[in-house]
Amino acid sequence: MKRLRQGPQWLVFAAVVLGVLLVQSMLIFNPGYFSHDELQWAVLANQHRGCAFCNGMWTDLHAFQYRPLTFSIWIWLSQRWFEHPYAFHAVLVGAGAVNAAMLALLLRRTGVGLVAAVVGAMVFALGPYTLFTVGWVGTLADLIWVFCSLAIGLLMQRDMRPAWSYAAVFGLTLLALLAKETAVVIPGLLALAWWFSGRRRAWAVATMVAALPVLVYLVLRLKVILHGPAGSADPYAWGLASIPLRWAEFQLFPLVTNLFGSDGMLAHGLHGSHLHKALLLWLALAWALWRAGPRYLGAFLLAGTVALGPVLILDVAATWYGYGFGAVATAVCVMAWKPMPRPARAVLVLVTGVCVWHGIYVMRMTRDIGEKQARFSPALATAIQHADGKPVTLSVQDQRERWIYVRFTFHIPSYRGVLIGDRARLVAPGRSGDYEIMADGALKRRAPSVPLNRQP
Repeated sequence: MKRLRQGPQWLVFAAVVLGVLLVQSMLIFNPGYFSHDELQWAVLANQHRGCAFCNGMWTDLHAFQYRPLTFSIWIWLSQRWFEHPYAFHAVLVGAGAVNAAMLALLLRRTGVGLVAAVVGAMVFALGPYTLFTVGWVGTLADLIWVFCSLAIGLLMQRDMRPAWSYAAVFGLTLLALLAKETAVVIPGLLALAWWFSGRRRAWAVATMVAALPVLVYLVLRLKVILHGPAGSADPYAWGLASIPLRWAEFQLFPLVTNLFGSDGMLAHGLHGSHLHKALLLWLALAWALWRAGPRYLGAFLLAGTVALGPVLILDVAATWYGYGFGAVATAVCVMAWKPMPRPARAVLVLVTGVCVWHGIYVMRMTRDIGEKQARFSPALATAIQHADGKPVTLSVQDQRERWIYVRFTFHIPSYRGVLIGDRARLVAPGRSGDYEIMADGALKRRAPSVPLNRQP
């Protein structure tokens, strides 16, 4: 630690990256995938063998999800590593480790002590929002836009020529927008940095520079975004009335340790002892931040809300949307540590422990789902090959896990060259299918009762 204190910043950066890779190794060595997205994009990647970046997604400004940078990188990665899940997951975990290390450096440059900065970065890496995000290939966009935001923060803390700094702010904001529309929050975060840094002129100029690509983006894209896919079942359905509920769900989710995802958490109101405990812990955290200074509580509430930004209007609080919020909330709590009195520090330690425990639960669940997919998808492909063109019906042994297999059979064109499409069908609960999905994801044929070979 003494060497870290006296060494260059790259040493701190490397230490955090290695630490995150170690604590998230369970995700790196995940043999499978989480959802239908990875399986669908693997098929799409094979259709773009010539050039992952040479396709119409860069020019189709009317596409609801205009994320050409993210999708191109995703295709490129899928072409090379879909058949090697360890390598694919290592890329995602590595990207998350870089973000955590950048957060540590950003905290150092704001005057936070070395120990607090490194511990804060590791807590961020072990939080439920982070572990959900880095464990799912489908959340690459969130890793990219948060990376760009952290890079902007680091650049603004360096002694560079203003012209170079502001050009970098413009470019990084543009890249973030090409990764995900959530990046429209970057000017808001910079504005808060200006306010809480004593209203330094450099942050004000950076805010205006970042606002330029965001304004152009909104002029070109706002109508498409607001009038995108319709229907009450659409995950992108939105309404202003959703804001208070979504805000509460994102605030409380890290403190509810028995939930894998945040969506629908408060669908039936604040009922249940687990939610009551989470609310008490959140109020205790708010009190601890207030004791450190009202400005810290204000920063926690304002910056956290701005980091969530447009996702608050959605009808669903998807867990990975909280990745940027997790970074901001962690940073504020770390900066509040030094001025906190001891009772408040005890509260912060307790809340941190709960969040990390929840994160470990999410990491274990993600790994378990990946192991199921690694068995299920090859077995399903084999079953379809043996079905002579007929649909294959599937029942689930444990109905609590039905949602997992709904994802693994949702609009999957093919798997390892075997056409899937609508040839795999889950039967209604209580009914028998041609095969039963076992607890580990393997398939067991109903009649005769012989386990299916797990590898095609």
